[in-house]
Amino acid sequence: MKKIVVLVSGGGTNLQALIDAQKNGLISNGTITCVISSKENVYALERAKQNQIATRVIPRKEYPDVATYTKALTDALLEEQADLVVYAGFMTILDEQIVRAFPNKMMNVHPALIPSFCGKGYYGLHVHEAALAKGVKLTGATVHFVTEVCDGGPIILQKAVPVLHFTEVWNTGGEHGEQMVGEIRCAGCRRKCGCPHVPEEASAFRTGTKKPCFGT
Repeated sequence: MKKIVVLVSGGGTNLQALIDAQKNGLISNGTITCVISSKENVYALERAKQNQIATRVIPRKEYPDVATYTKALTDALLEEQADLVVYAGFMTILDEQIVRAFPNKMMNVHPALIPSFCGKGYYGLHVHEAALAKGVKLTGATVHFVTEVCDGGPIILQKAVPVLHFTEVWNTGGEHGEQMVGEIRCAGCRRKCGCPHVPEEASAFRTGTKKPCFGT
């Protein structure tokens, strides 16, 4: 059984989707063993406690730079013996130390269809603002492996949704978006934890038989 450690920074809606999937038997070869937050007193920690999942808080504000914070978080993940690390609304920048410590073992969901609206500066609501400004008709979410290239790891899954009218996106689109992101995150975890239907590129990268190609 693979040990899944989830990284959070906020309310934990994506974490809840993972917890629900685990309860429903959708993640058959892994279990969430720990939730680590970069902030104190966020509701994601309460969600974990309500489900008897261990929690740790490593406040970003207590570390002077990215390198020292990354080392602290990497050490914590090693202590937890994490087999899979899932970014679930984790809004803290980390450096290459953690990727090198957990090669092919880290997943993120980006709130757009990579390669659109990704990379440096594209996070949280900034992604959706950019999509609206561009006038795209479809957006979505992408599950990908975490590498040293920001949003550049091999894609595991993608799901598209139509872009609603501006007022609908902000006033009524949140629940639909959270459900979609939660669904695709859970599907990504199922694939990483042993599902045979991982796309060829991602599967080869996961098993170490092929190096990722990010282009130029």
